[in-house]
Amino acid sequence: MKNTLENIRYGNVDASDEEVIQASKLVSVDEFISKRPEGYNTYFGDREVRLSGSQKQRIAIARALLNDPPLLLLDEATSSLDAESERLVRHALEEAMKGRTSIVIAHRLAMTVKQADRIVVIEYGRIVEIGDHASLIHQGGDYTHTLQNCNLQIFRN
Repeated sequence: MKNTLENIRYGNVDASDEEVIQASKLVSVDEFISKRPEGYNTYFGDREVRLSGSQKQRIAIARALLNDPPLLLLDEATSSLDAESERLVRHALEEAMKGRTSIVIAHRLAMTVKQADRIVVIEYGRIVEIGDHASLIHQGGDYTHTLQNCNLQIFRN
């Protein structure tokens, strides 16, 4: 079993403690880790302190940030979260995606999609639309209909 510092460092075993803490701050996990009496030496798990789904996902994102990959692949990163947890994870994802190519696979659209440079809409294995949020909304095609069906508010620029 590894403590929190070692767990996050798994993304880059050569990372310093300061780099681990910086990655943790970017994804808002430092806040709950620092509140623990043992801080980054806390052991999380079944027999120890338990983590919420949001906390687990943010730790995984901190690991990815520490690795600093040129490509970030996110597959259903917020699919099973409540609204508040999704907001925290979405913020963490926005930080993680800055300055790198990111591929986001999502069936439930989030506002993170609005900020993408390019959105590819795939239906039954075929690309049906490509563009940014504004151009796809303007087209009024599958992307727009999917947003409407999800009861999401569509922001126009």
